[in-house]
Amino acid sequence: MNSYYIYILKCADGLLYTGLTNDIARRLLEHQNGLNKTSFTFKRRPVELIFHQELNDIRQAIYFEKKIKRWSAKKKMSLADHDFNMLQILAECRNFTHHKYRPTEEEVSTALDRTNN
Repeated sequence: MNSYYIYILKCADGLLYTGLTNDIARRLLEHQNGLNKTSFTFKRRPVELIFHQELNDIRQAIYFEKKIKRWSAKKKMSLADHDFNMLQILAECRNFTHHKYRPTEEEVSTALDRTNN
């Protein structure tokens, strides 16, 4: 059975890099040794492996990597620190259009009544 790894690196400048590989040890060495001059991590070495997760399904691994890449640095650090409470807080929508923040019809009606008086 094949193994795939989602990983997060912390670069020397504090930025985070998320990747996917089938050989975590080899890939970490490639990042550390700067084998690819166009790589995000090339000028940000040394790097530190702060998170990795092994998966057996390549489709699931690709999906998970793409999802994590869109996360904020705070959310990635929460995952790396296993701070699942903070991860949940950071995952909550804070947009005013979110149903959690929309006023009820009663609240809107009450507010309109106050402005008309």
